Amino acid sequence: QVQLVESGGGLVQPGGSLRLSCRASGNIFRTYNMGWHRQVPGKQRELVAAMSRGDVTDYADYVKGRFTISRDNVKNTVYLQMNSLRPEDTAVYYCNAGARWIDRYLPTSWDYWGQGTQVTVSS
Repeated sequence: QVQLVESGGGLVQPGGSLRLSCRASGNIFRTYNMGWHRQVPGKQRELVAAMSRGDVTDYADYVKGRFTISRDNVKNTVYLQMNSLRPEDTAVYYCNAGARWIDRYLPTSWDYWGQGTQVTVSS
Protein backbone atom coordinates (compact mmCIF):
# COMPACT_ATOMS: atom_id res chain seq x y z
CA GLN A 1 0.00 0.00 0.00
CA VAL A 2 1.39 3.38 -1.02
CA GLN A 3 0.98 6.28 1.38
CA LEU A 4 1.39 9.89 0.32
CA VAL A 5 1.61 12.77 2.79
CA GLU A 6 1.47 16.36 1.54
CA SER A 7 2.72 19.45 3.32
CA GLY A 8 3.55 23.04 2.53
CA GLY A 9 0.17 24.58 1.90
CA GLY A 10 -0.94 27.84 3.42
CA LEU A 11 -1.94 31.43 2.82
CA VAL A 12 0.06 33.51 0.37
CA GLN A 13 -0.45 36.86 -1.30
CA PRO A 14 -0.98 37.14 -5.05
CA GLY A 15 2.35 36.99 -6.83
CA GLY A 16 3.90 34.97 -4.05
CA SER A 17 5.35 31.46 -4.00
CA LEU A 18 4.82 28.19 -2.18
CA ARG A 19 6.46 24.81 -2.40
CA LEU A 20 4.36 21.75 -1.74
CA SER A 21 5.99 18.51 -0.67
CA CYS A 22 4.71 14.96 -0.92
CA ARG A 23 6.49 12.28 1.05
CA ALA A 24 5.91 8.77 -0.30
CA SER A 25 6.15 5.55 1.67
CA GLY A 26 9.13 3.90 0.11
CA ASN A 27 10.89 4.25 -3.20
CA ILE A 28 7.97 4.23 -5.60
CA PHE A 29 9.21 6.54 -8.32
CA ARG A 30 10.53 3.71 -10.50
CA THR A 31 7.13 2.05 -10.32
CA TYR A 32 4.63 4.89 -10.51
CA ASN A 33 4.08 8.06 -12.38
CA MET A 34 3.55 10.97 -10.00
CA GLY A 35 1.23 13.92 -10.16
CA TRP A 36 -0.44 16.84 -8.45
CA HIS A 37 -4.14 17.59 -8.76
CA ARG A 38 -6.19 20.38 -7.30
CA GLN A 39 -9.85 20.80 -6.45
CA VAL A 40 -12.11 23.68 -5.56
CA PRO A 41 -15.56 23.21 -4.03
CA GLY A 42 -18.18 22.29 -6.61
CA LYS A 43 -15.65 21.36 -9.29
CA GLN A 44 -13.91 18.17 -10.34
CA ARG A 45 -10.33 17.50 -9.49
CA GLU A 46 -7.99 18.57 -12.24
CA LEU A 47 -4.43 17.62 -13.06
CA VAL A 48 -1.96 20.41 -12.43
CA ALA A 49 1.35 18.69 -13.11
CA ALA A 50 2.67 15.19 -13.68
CA MET A 51 6.03 13.47 -13.88
CA SER A 52 6.54 10.08 -15.48
CA ARG A 53 8.82 7.32 -14.24
CA GLY A 54 11.18 8.44 -17.00
CA ASP A 55 11.21 12.07 -15.82
CA VAL A 56 8.93 13.40 -18.54
CA THR A 57 6.84 16.28 -17.20
CA ASP A 58 3.52 17.74 -18.22
CA TYR A 59 1.59 20.77 -17.00
CA ALA A 60 -1.89 22.15 -17.30
CA ASP A 61 -1.86 25.18 -19.60
CA TYR A 62 -2.85 27.57 -16.83
CA VAL A 63 0.24 26.76 -14.72
CA LYS A 64 2.89 26.44 -17.43
CA GLY A 65 5.79 28.71 -16.72
CA ARG A 66 4.68 29.21 -13.11
CA PHE A 67 4.67 25.73 -11.53
CA THR A 68 7.42 23.11 -11.54
CA ILE A 69 7.17 19.47 -10.51
CA SER A 70 10.31 17.73 -9.32
CA ARG A 71 11.35 14.87 -7.11
CA ASP A 72 14.11 13.75 -4.79
CA ASN A 73 14.67 10.01 -5.14
CA VAL A 74 16.73 9.81 -1.94
CA LYS A 75 14.06 11.49 0.17
CA ASN A 76 11.15 9.74 -1.65
CA THR A 77 9.59 13.17 -2.02
CA VAL A 78 7.83 14.94 -4.87
CA TYR A 79 7.62 18.71 -4.95
CA LEU A 80 5.42 21.28 -6.61
CA GLN A 81 7.06 24.70 -6.76
CA MET A 82 4.39 27.31 -7.34
CA ASN A 83 5.41 30.83 -8.35
CA SER A 84 3.45 33.90 -9.40
CA LEU A 85 0.42 32.60 -7.58
CA ARG A 86 -2.98 33.94 -8.45
CA PRO A 87 -6.26 33.98 -6.49
CA GLU A 88 -7.64 31.40 -8.93
CA ASP A 89 -4.92 28.97 -7.79
CA THR A 90 -6.73 28.70 -4.47
CA ALA A 91 -7.66 25.03 -3.99
CA VAL A 92 -6.90 21.86 -2.12
CA TYR A 93 -3.85 20.27 -3.74
CA TYR A 94 -3.44 16.49 -3.83
CA CYS A 95 -0.40 14.37 -4.51
CA ASN A 96 -0.95 11.26 -6.62
CA ALA A 97 0.78 8.09 -7.69
CA GLY A 98 -0.11 5.57 -10.34
CA ALA A 99 -1.91 6.00 -13.66
CA ARG A 100 -0.74 5.07 -17.08
CA TRP A 101 0.88 8.09 -18.64
CA ILE A 102 -1.64 8.18 -21.47
CA ASP A 103 -4.47 8.36 -18.91
CA ARG A 104 -2.93 11.00 -16.65
CA TYR A 105 -5.72 13.53 -17.28
CA LEU A 106 -8.35 11.10 -15.96
CA PRO A 107 -8.54 11.51 -12.15
CA THR A 108 -9.99 8.02 -11.78
CA SER A 109 -6.88 6.53 -13.35
CA TRP A 110 -4.65 7.52 -10.43
CA ASP A 111 -4.25 4.72 -7.90
CA TYR A 112 -3.15 6.60 -4.80
CA TRP A 113 -4.04 9.98 -3.31
CA GLY A 114 -2.71 11.98 -0.41
CA GLN A 115 -4.98 13.71 2.09
CA GLY A 116 -4.63 17.10 0.42
CA THR A 117 -3.22 20.44 1.52
CA GLN A 118 -5.02 23.78 1.29
CA VAL A 119 -3.50 26.59 -0.72
CA THR A 120 -5.13 30.01 -0.40
CA VAL A 121 -3.99 32.95 -2.50
CA SER A 122 -5.42 36.16 -1.16
CA SER A 123 -4.41 39.66 -0.16
